[in-house]
Amino acid sequence: MNRALSPVRSASKALSSAMNSNNAGSVSAAKQFEFKKFYSDNSKFKLSAESQARVEKIVKTLHDRDGGQVEFLESVHEVLDTITPVFAKNPLYIDVFERLIEPERQVMFRVPWVDDSGKIVVNRGFRIQMSSALGPYKGGLRFHPTVNLSVVKFLAFEQTFKNSLTTLMMGAGKGGSDFDPKGKSDNEVMRFCQSFMTELYRYLGPDTDVPAGDINVGAREIGYLFGQYKRLTSTFNGVLTGKDLKWGGSLIRPEATGYGCVYFADNYVKYRKTTLEGKKCVVSGSGNVAQYTVEKLLDLGAIPVTMSDSDGYIVEPNGFTREGLAYVMDLKNNKRGRLVEYLEFSKTAEFHAHEKPWGVPAEYAFPSATQGEIDESDAKILIENGCKGVFEGANMPSTPGAIELYKTANLMFGPAKAANAGGVAVSGLEMAQNSQRQQWTRETVDERLSEIMKDIFDMSLSAAQEYGLNDDVQGGANIAGFLKVAEAMIQQGAV
Repeated sequence: MNRALSPVRSASKALSSAMNSNNAGSVSAAKQFEFKKFYSDNSKFKLSAESQARVEKIVKTLHDRDGGQVEFLESVHEVLDTITPVFAKNPLYIDVFERLIEPERQVMFRVPWVDDSGKIVVNRGFRIQMSSALGPYKGGLRFHPTVNLSVVKFLAFEQTFKNSLTTLMMGAGKGGSDFDPKGKSDNEVMRFCQSFMTELYRYLGPDTDVPAGDINVGAREIGYLFGQYKRLTSTFNGVLTGKDLKWGGSLIRPEATGYGCVYFADNYVKYRKTTLEGKKCVVSGSGNVAQYTVEKLLDLGAIPVTMSDSDGYIVEPNGFTREGLAYVMDLKNNKRGRLVEYLEFSKTAEFHAHEKPWGVPAEYAFPSATQGEIDESDAKILIENGCKGVFEGANMPSTPGAIELYKTANLMFGPAKAANAGGVAVSGLEMAQNSQRQQWTRETVDERLSEIMKDIFDMSLSAAQEYGLNDDVQGGANIAGFLKVAEAMIQQGAV
């Protein structure tokens, strides 16, 4: 990711340097300070010296093994810094955490395919099967030039907690390739997907590993992948989710991540005795998650005022209308156009080239584009403009420094592993429908989604309060998600 090192990345870099020095046997002073700082006002859950030494040894080993995997290390530190009260209460969980940060299986493979000119092109494919403690591996496939081992491991690690929070029987995995579908013909995308699945299929199955879509893996790609799997195995089963409705897909699946994020936010603001209705909201992105975030915000009476793409952002001073949203959906989903073209539809909108939307005053922010899109400087602007809450529709869109500022300012913060769990939740419901050979109604799926997001908020808040974190939902989500997986791992033995 092209951005300045976050505080955790800086700590990771310092830690790696320390381990390469003569004092390689100890964790950096910066990391030790973070532990002490965390417990300075929480003596009830203070780590013993023995437990702290054990945690530090695990961190050292992790950096020795994976020192160059910045995204993965950052995600592990984010979880570790919030679940240590669990270790203080029961040190047995320290050993479980050591196992959990090592994937059960890592698959990396060559993906050769032929472009339209007849040239053989080679990309790299990945599948990380992180945890099967709660069910078959479950998580999306991402096709993007930035995909590498670190990114996929970070996503799989996050998926472990997210899937646990849904209460559905799903393990965690993630995969993808550095292939970029943009600018490719349908035939080129099909040939790539067929080559990708020709290697990956041997690791998949409805009771083994069930991938879904992610960035640049939509209905077209899922169709090509499923077709090749069916061809190779001579079976028709629920091995992929995000399928078309005509052959095993679920209603509400395209909407699920965006809808779920807004449902989570709605529960949080109600807990704080306020509402989304009538409140301005800044939304980043203009893809699937952003589109349905805006749609559900409109349903609840909120006023979404921005959307964005890689060229810049659009601001509608009085909020997007349903007609305006429909125009964006057609522009992005069918015409594959750029958001600046929205100006042809609206006379009130303004386009800000090569800028982020976080400078637009609003009460709530919904980062729905990509990881790392809100850094410390962006967070400061949001806070100065009176923002009251940030709810993550994308995966890890806020840097650790930004999150620290949210908490200092007492913002409501819905972390990705909780707030954007709606997508995988409905994927789990799609798996259930496939097993039953049934298709549920739109109302049934939407009701289940709303219930799941409320349960996720309630579990996260309850865990935070039990472990002395007040209403720190980020810490509570990590604790609740970890405990469910950890208890299953203990019961299943040394596997």
